[in-house]
Amino acid sequence: MKLNLVALSIFNLFLVATLINASTETHNERKPYIVYMGDVPAAGISAVNEHQNLLRTAIGDAKLAKESKVHSYKKSFSGFVARLLPHEAKRLSEEEGVVSVFPNTRCKLHTTRTWDFLGLSETLQQKNSKRESDIIVGILDTGIWVKSPSFNDKGYGPPPAKWKGKCFTGANFTGCNNKVVGARYYHLEKEIDPRMDEPSPVDTDGHGTHTSSTASGASVKGASLYGIAQGTARGGLPSARVAMYKVCWEDGCNDMDLLAAFDDAILDGVDLISVSIGGPSRSFFDDPIAIGSFHAMKKGILTSCSAGNEGPHPGTVQNVAPWILTVAASSIDRHLVTAVKLGNGMETSGISINTFSPKKILYPLTSGALAANGSGQGYGNASACDYATLSMNKVKGKIVYCLGSGSQDYTIKELGGAGTIVTLDEPTDTAFTTLIPGAFIGSKDGSKIDHYIDSTKNPQAVIYKTRSVKMAAPFVASFSARGPQVISINILKPDISAPGIDVLAAYSQLVSITGQPMDKRVAPFNIISGTSMACPHAAAASGYVKSFHPDWSPAAIKSALMTTATPMEIKAEDAELGSGSGQINPLRARHPGLIYDISLNDYVRFFCKEGYNSTSIGLLLGGKKRFNCSSFKPAQGTDGLNYPSMHTQVKNKNSSISAVFYRTVTHVGYGKSVYKAIITSAKGLSIRVVPNTLIFSKPRETMSFKVVVKGGVMKKGNHILSALLEWRDYKHSVKSPILVYRPGQSVG
Repeated sequence: MKLNLVALSIFNLFLVATLINASTETHNERKPYIVYMGDVPAAGISAVNEHQNLLRTAIGDAKLAKESKVHSYKKSFSGFVARLLPHEAKRLSEEEGVVSVFPNTRCKLHTTRTWDFLGLSETLQQKNSKRESDIIVGILDTGIWVKSPSFNDKGYGPPPAKWKGKCFTGANFTGCNNKVVGARYYHLEKEIDPRMDEPSPVDTDGHGTHTSSTASGASVKGASLYGIAQGTARGGLPSARVAMYKVCWEDGCNDMDLLAAFDDAILDGVDLISVSIGGPSRSFFDDPIAIGSFHAMKKGILTSCSAGNEGPHPGTVQNVAPWILTVAASSIDRHLVTAVKLGNGMETSGISINTFSPKKILYPLTSGALAANGSGQGYGNASACDYATLSMNKVKGKIVYCLGSGSQDYTIKELGGAGTIVTLDEPTDTAFTTLIPGAFIGSKDGSKIDHYIDSTKNPQAVIYKTRSVKMAAPFVASFSARGPQVISINILKPDISAPGIDVLAAYSQLVSITGQPMDKRVAPFNIISGTSMACPHAAAASGYVKSFHPDWSPAAIKSALMTTATPMEIKAEDAELGSGSGQINPLRARHPGLIYDISLNDYVRFFCKEGYNSTSIGLLLGGKKRFNCSSFKPAQGTDGLNYPSMHTQVKNKNSSISAVFYRTVTHVGYGKSVYKAIITSAKGLSIRVVPNTLIFSKPRETMSFKVVVKGGVMKKGNHILSALLEWRDYKHSVKSPILVYRPGQSVG
């Protein structure tokens, strides 16, 4: 998900408006519902006819049923979208053959240095180009700007023979090439509301172009944003192909469009899918991303998803299905700083992306408090430079100091100001692009600037263009969503972290770099932040591992990334709830030594343990309507799944700690190997591994073990205890975090 303060504010207004509208709707208004029916029907059965018959039964009128249907999913899974009344939706949910019925909702959108920082040099990528060229990365996003230099197809042969996708055309989009091999768009709501945007795969937002190039952009030398963060821009899989599935528009990303994209992408022949989109957590069978990615997993396709931008609050992580690779945002060792100098010689630096170089040595400086219009027309705070509180005569041509929330540059630009210096209430690790020269600074320096303005007859200042500096890394971004998750509470999410702060990648030139109409700056590259940017990094790392191990399952690839991740700098209150297993390390993940694999039957046992309906599970497996959980060996242990991490939430604050995790590892090294278990644990935990030595005599051999976790009642004020299990042989280090969480914190 792209992090953008203005966009978040707009989304909040949109959400309020939606809720107001919903409260005034009549009970009899037909709304789009998604009817999910599991796997595709057996050969010889028409999914479309089956959908229509169900709909006719629920509505009771054949003509109205036909008019009400919007779309059928019939390629990779079965289901349909229809405009229904609430009682019709309920009736359908009770029909045999229906897994779930849920209303269509809108989700939201959640480089030159990142791959070097992750150890994947351009030289290594070039050596792997032949393998990569057969990989196709499916991106579900806002579309793509094919004219970007990152998608130049010079030197590319035709798409791999497995590719069966399509390239749609439309406004500002004339076709694909041998780099961008496919481009589809989905706007099913246009069937309901013809006033929607003109259909086209083109990217008028920039987000989809940015994520696509982060995953698979070709190498472009001399890339930068107006000279900032200059270097060679390249994706993690620079030789791979891209297939864009445009599902997001100005009004958001509809569930029904997301499902339609998954339905196509799985059959089109993509090798992995990247989805930087999300919304509040829902039951897996009511979540379009969980549904689509499950069917992708069945076909050997791993789906990487953004964890969300609602951090640092606990319980905010999204896209939590265990077959999804859920990605948090972390930093790289490049920091973007903007220097500020006052007329008295004081110098400080703030965080921003300021593309402007000063045209004067110093500019007049004032504060929002001194520039107040005094009319009383504004409803905000003049000291914070809120809209309609300032006088143009007092602002024009001056740099304005504001107490801040982060969006004052819009107001100051409108009034003719020369720049903004904003004091943020809380420190930030994320830079935002300003409409005019601007810097966000800490409160301590802000107080000094405020004092200088009030005590000086002619205060002056200058804001310099942003520059890059080195910093310690990696650490978890403050905005990155945290666990614990609220659906399957004993599965640790997020899974892993990847760069998501100040990422430079390709951008659409149909939109300004801030997305604001008053901003006239367009550029082939842009710097933005969010778990949206982290997600395609992890997707590319998955593809990199897959290029060496094309026969590995999605779970095996996911395990390789998780168990070889780089440890993170984490805060005690977050622990692995913020970082997952750590930051991706693609080079180490090529040869992880051991993997935790998960089969389809393992997921079935997991569903049974989680209490999902047997009929629904049967439909997922391909129409086995009489499936019985008792026919499967029960899932063992606290979490019931062979997951690379281990997590338990204790029942309540007065409960002692007791958990058992059963795991099976597969030896993917060469020849014989002996692994010994090493436990690093927080005080208050007792952890035993049985057996604590694993002896493998040949590759692909499997061995099982259990991890017994014990402890007393957690101390007051302490809600997390962490440990680490490391299996080590002469060459490999296979790490699994162990996390105990005590409820009672504010979650969700």
